[in-house]
Amino acid sequence: MTQPDADSTVAPISAHDESHGTFAALGVDPRIAQALVALGYEEPTPVQRAAIPPLLEGRDVLAQAATGTGKTAAFSLPLLTRIGAGHRSTGGPSVLILVPTRELAMQVAEAVHRYGKPLGLNALAVYGGASMEMQVRALRRGVDAVIATPGRALDHIKRHTLKLDTLKGVVLDEADEMLDMGFADELEAILEATPSTKQTALFSATLPPRIAGIARTYLQNPVHVTVEREVVAEGESARVRQVAYIVPRAHKMPALARVLDIEQPTSAIVFCRTRTEVDELSETLTARGLRAESLHGGLSQDQRDRVMQKFRAKKVDLLIATDVAARGLDVKHVSHVVNFDVPADAETYVHRIGRTGRAGREGVAITLAEPREHRLLRNIERQTNQKIEQAQVPTVADLRAHRQELVKATLREAVLEGNLDSFRGMVESLAGEYNVMDLAAAAVKLVAARHDGEEAEIPTVAPRSERTGSPKFDRDNRPERGSRDSRESRGSRGDSGEGRGERGAGGNKRAKRETAWTAAKLWIGAGRKLKMRPGDLVGAIANEAGLDSSHIGAIQIADNFSTVEVPEAMADEVINALKNTKIKGLRVQVRRDRMGR
Repeated sequence: MTQPDADSTVAPISAHDESHGTFAALGVDPRIAQALVALGYEEPTPVQRAAIPPLLEGRDVLAQAATGTGKTAAFSLPLLTRIGAGHRSTGGPSVLILVPTRELAMQVAEAVHRYGKPLGLNALAVYGGASMEMQVRALRRGVDAVIATPGRALDHIKRHTLKLDTLKGVVLDEADEMLDMGFADELEAILEATPSTKQTALFSATLPPRIAGIARTYLQNPVHVTVEREVVAEGESARVRQVAYIVPRAHKMPALARVLDIEQPTSAIVFCRTRTEVDELSETLTARGLRAESLHGGLSQDQRDRVMQKFRAKKVDLLIATDVAARGLDVKHVSHVVNFDVPADAETYVHRIGRTGRAGREGVAITLAEPREHRLLRNIERQTNQKIEQAQVPTVADLRAHRQELVKATLREAVLEGNLDSFRGMVESLAGEYNVMDLAAAAVKLVAARHDGEEAEIPTVAPRSERTGSPKFDRDNRPERGSRDSRESRGSRGDSGEGRGERGAGGNKRAKRETAWTAAKLWIGAGRKLKMRPGDLVGAIANEAGLDSSHIGAIQIADNFSTVEVPEAMADEVINALKNTKIKGLRVQVRRDRMGR
């Protein structure tokens, strides 16, 4: 087994090799390739061009590629092709794909199921928080591919409900995230239990020492694939105007409607965190007369296809979507991208706004930020090295002035268009009774009334200043997320997989993590006596609340309780999410920490 480095005998494959223009040319099963065309996949992405051929050859692959580059298709298409039509192991699945979060498990399982459908192959998502019994029944019926979070996968292995002796391939997707969430021990235990003859693929955005160690141990002479960051031409980023409006949460909906009224986008995508938010926002905007459609994981594939056809045909002005549903979305005419909430990390922000300003066009990226989310914006600015203009929501006076300009433009167009003779008789008859200027003003008033409505003033707010008593950190010297220094500063995890920090004065294990956001400390009613570990808390928060592990701060485990720091902007969402789930199989109390305990 060799580590893929400068001394490796296998030359790294460039992800920019353009020799294969279609999925069929790469060697993907023709039936799958045909289905991909129907799903709207036009040509392989760089990571797909680089990873698919060696995986089809049965080689192990170590791929360094960020989220949003097309990784799911890169590993699933060749593995499904190798399984082939009609193949079904009666004893267990042929492919096991390990992912860090429940949301990603559902997303990958849905994609794998769509890709494998032409071959009669199916997939099952297995994750914590869902019914174990239902998962057991599905596994007993037989599936070709299992997509699982490490903790739940290991639970099934110990129960002998997930059999591994039939595995032909194993994939570790977003391996660095799984390690960040404390799943190192689980990953190694699972890999140790799999057949030595299996094919293994490891995909990770970064390659810290622990990932390299796993690659050395469990990958056999792997092909090393790297997807370099796309080089943006000088001046290219200036094509996207980035602006953030500071607005209280209770006023975000009317603020969005007002901003859209001012901006007048020809075609826009509005990103939300949850399906519920997507549906509510779509319904509200439609009621305001805008042509809006929802796009999220709760829709069937036929429904998604119909929505996208309407959006591409410009029969829809606004596409309200979750990040998961919008993965792989490629529409060149998007004029505006709106973040209804500030993204939790810079990578998500960049991926979202990259959907506008394409093909030489100018684009606009709008973010609605609550006052307390000021630090999240600053963090995104630092990591992207781009300035986000901060602005106040347009006032009622601004809106009326804008609408008056629209009325003027409408009247000018009507005059230039001509064909006014049939209306002159009416004007001439009224001109004998009233002043012509008064008549014209009355006509303008009627036109304006169609666009005007009752508008309440939205409170003007300023970004919340940095608070005293916030977690201390050196913001100027904070390493960027994803760098080796930043990951090692979080505390290296030894063999226990639990070393998220170091021993404090009281002997408690404490995560030592720098934060670039205003922190809220949460109290959780379970501690060391119930065998609570930092990794359990990180996994639960990441899975249930959708919070990136880099935005989870200091963790302290006491005998009967635990505390964890999360961004103030997300604190209530995290509390609600944890109250509705189980941690280590237990329902626990969760609230804001009192008296700074």
